[in-house]
Amino acid sequence: MNEREFSWSQFGHKKATRFSRNKTLTGAIFPVGALSSHFLTSVDKVYKFLYTFPVPEKPIFWVATSLDDVRSFPEDARRLAGHFLHIVQQGLEPPDWKPMASVGRGVYEIRIHTRVEHRVFYLEKFSEGIYVLHAFQKKTRTTSASDIDLARRRLKQLIAERGSQRDQG
Repeated sequence: MNEREFSWSQFGHKKATRFSRNKTLTGAIFPVGALSSHFLTSVDKVYKFLYTFPVPEKPIFWVATSLDDVRSFPEDARRLAGHFLHIVQQGLEPPDWKPMASVGRGVYEIRIHTRVEHRVFYLEKFSEGIYVLHAFQKKTRTTSASDIDLARRRLKQLIAERGSQRDQG
């Protein structure tokens, strides 16, 4: 192997053999996987477009005392609640959630697992944004009826306010 071939192989190129006109093997140096590197470049561009392209985020509207309730969480639970709500703003699903049909259609519960369990009820079916209805610390295995009733009342209040705004505007 001569010095030129060695230096080319350091950069991902290999010596290839091919037949010449007189049927003897000759050596040629070419990039390894030129087609595959083009494919990887295309995949890289698609990846950058999909995962770094700015996604319009829905704003968050805090109903009644829900913002103060989230602020009263311990720091680790507050951070997770903020992170999970940011994921919802981007149109994605948070890691641990469930629909809360007992509160109303379109209401979801974010489950926050730290030393103590916390929950955030939110509604995302309206195009103008995400409404956080209620946030609380869960103390028992089942969600208390008072938390579900409070979220239901806030949902009814929200729907009534949106209806009156449409009538006026």
